Amino acid sequence: MTAATMRASLLLAPEDLQIRDVPRPEPRPGDVLVQIEQVGLCGSDVHFFQHGRVGSLVVTDPLILGHEAAGVISAVGPGVATGRLGERVAIEPQRHCRECSFCLDGRYNLCEEMEFASAPPVHGAFAEYMAVPAMFAHPIPEAMTFEQAALAEPLSVGLAAVRKVPVTENRVLVAGGGPIGVLTAAVARAHGAREVVLTDPIPARRELAMKLGASYAVGPDELPDHVGRGFEVFIDTSGAPPAIDAGLHALRPGADAVLLGMGHDRIDLDLFRVQSYELHLHGLFRYTRTWPSAIDLIARGVVDVQPLISDRTGLAGLPEAMRRNGDPDVMKILVNPRRHDA
Repeated sequence: MTAATMRASLLLAPEDLQIRDVPRPEPRPGDVLVQIEQVGLCGSDVHFFQHGRVGSLVVTDPLILGHEAAGVISAVGPGVATGRLGERVAIEPQRHCRECSFCLDGRYNLCEEMEFASAPPVHGAFAEYMAVPAMFAHPIPEAMTFEQAALAEPLSVGLAAVRKVPVTENRVLVAGGGPIGVLTAAVARAHGAREVVLTDPIPARRELAMKLGASYAVGPDELPDHVGRGFEVFIDTSGAPPAIDAGLHALRPGADAVLLGMGHDRIDLDLFRVQSYELHLHGLFRYTRTWPSAIDLIARGVVDVQPLISDRTGLAGLPEAMRRNGDPDVMKILVNPRRHDA
């Protein structure tokens, strides 16, 4: 019997994406097979496309990118109830070992055996099907679109950041007006922040941040003049050294900073400022237990993810989408792997 195949976009080398027929994955015990309906294009996907690597993660073999995904369960593996067939789900793109100390402590994002979709050598979601742990195929309401469900992933990053620090009744500064920055600002406001200020050099992104819940949105150079200092929380989503430096200097003594933006492996740090102000620096890597809350925030309309969608395409249009992703007017491009045109 011939093994079932599916269409997928494979990264063969930097700037070289090709659509090929590949074997359809078989769900392992405890897995479900999801027919993918929508995938959000992430900045990490673009970095892999441009450079063939992100930090120590290097693409050495053909790789399916994409990890912001939603779809319909089409098959179940051993140990999974058949009642889940046909279920509409948002995918948490992680597979942890469930045995190490981090997993047992509930910090499974730090699992040393983690398999993360689209991180080499693990295939991702720019394909017609994807096998995922049943526990990480999160049901979504009937009224929720697959586009909204796919954006539960970047929203989860914002949720993870806000859960790191006390934002309720505090002033929060967010650096970076990309999708994660805008959503982080929205989540901070939804969690009771007294004031949320976002900085970004692009006016359109500042305008969107205001629509989604930021109290103020200003250019990076305008920060001291327009909104002052004395923030209790700073969250960097930009990865830009000047933004991180400005954010740390905008904090009051004893405040918290969450660093989640990627872009530079090393930066200069004003260590005296950190020490003399007794600032608390928190690193953030992905997320844990965020999907139910992300789905709820979207379903109730507390966070509106729809305005982030800049364009839609199929697998054939993915290379062009990768090249457009850095454009000032692009926030989030959605990819439908079942769409055969660009």
